[in-house]
Amino acid sequence: MDDRGTDEAEARVKGFVQSYNRDKGYGFLVPYGAHDTVYVERADIEADPRVLSEEQQVTFTIEFADGHFVARHVQP
Repeated sequence: MDDRGTDEAEARVKGFVQSYNRDKGYGFLVPYGAHDTVYVERADIEADPRVLSEEQQVTFTIEFADGHFVARHVQP
């Protein structure tokens, strides 16, 4: 816990890969129960190799950065 009494661990979200461009290294995830997509980059994939496939189930955290939501700590 941090000094504000909150848990430092971010809540993980379950979802699926809507699309992923292996050549360019980015794509979009959709959290279950949502319609809006979340942007993901290769650097945020915690797997080897760092690639995703369409319709693949994943878990991740969501962060608001540069005016939009991005996925972090993505795990297949």
